[in-house]
Amino acid sequence: MLTRKQQELLTLIKGRMDEEGVPPSFDEMKDALGLASKSGIHRLITGLEERGFIRRLPHRARALEIVRMPENMQGAANTATHAVPGLPAIAANTLSLPLYGRIAAGHAIEALSDPGQSLEVPASLLGRGAARAEHYALEVDGDSMIEAGILDGDSAIIRRCERAERGDIVVALIDEQDVTLKYWQPKPGTGGGQIVLEPANKNYKPMVFEPERVRLQGKLVGLLRQY
Repeated sequence: MLTRKQQELLTLIKGRMDEEGVPPSFDEMKDALGLASKSGIHRLITGLEERGFIRRLPHRARALEIVRMPENMQGAANTATHAVPGLPAIAANTLSLPLYGRIAAGHAIEALSDPGQSLEVPASLLGRGAARAEHYALEVDGDSMIEAGILDGDSAIIRRCERAERGDIVVALIDEQDVTLKYWQPKPGTGGGQIVLEPANKNYKPMVFEPERVRLQGKLVGLLRQY
């Protein structure tokens, strides 16, 4: 949940970047939001960054990147427009993806499928030109991927695939029964080598399988988190 000022600032940054390709200066942000000093802007930007909406790019002036927009951005944009004259209203562009239960970010668990549920996600998470039918969502259960920024309760946006590159975060189906979310680290060798599913938490050990026991179900392309 964003505060009103955070919503106003995010709308301002998004509108300026859409129009001019660069974010407004801190002075422009301060004046637009009616704040007394730039320290307030620093706090708002830090809050947006901690919540995963923007990213500061190092070694570049005025370097901000929009990572994602809130699901209720249309309402937030309208609110901000009334509060800060001249801000553009940004239409929310969302897609409804099937939500297929929970996936373990820990020990593998039995896959849960409930095609009756769905999740609204920003279309930008899927990438330009990506088809909705190629994607689905899973709820993360566990903490084995916390060092990759994936937390218990997050919604993982998955693109269906049968191949992955080393180091991709994938949904792996083990023995046609259990699923888990891990780094894909195949080990070449005689007889086809082995598949290593590697966690991002030092408290968990890698999971090692013969290739015939593991089947890719997709790879991670985005995350949604509720605050």
